[in-house]
Amino acid sequence: MLDASEPQGEAPGDGAHTHGGRRSYLIGLGYALALTAASFWASSTSVVYPPSVPVLLAVLAIAQMGVHLVFFLHISSAPDQANNVLALVFGIFVVALVVFGSLLIMANLNHNMMPMDRLLQMQR
Repeated sequence: MLDASEPQGEAPGDGAHTHGGRRSYLIGLGYALALTAASFWASSTSVVYPPSVPVLLAVLAIAQMGVHLVFFLHISSAPDQANNVLALVFGIFVVALVVFGSLLIMANLNHNMMPMDRLLQMQR
């Protein structure tokens, strides 16, 4: 059904009202810079318990991704953003599948390899 508020020939969600203004981009830039500075600080300080640094960096990276999705890519939970959200979820699923599949393959490599002494016997 055609929405009267959107110009004819324009795809849903492509209107100017879906993108933030300069203020939104500057807020996003501020958050991104703050999270980047926090990541560098966390990796180089002795204030944070050393074994927890990777966890803190992962949390900051996820927060950084959230800032980019909301402030720069304008992904939201609005009804006209359903296709963008579905594409994002599918992309995350594919990346997770590749990463976990690769980890599974690498974990089983040693089990599937021929023992070194038997390999040397075959070469003689």
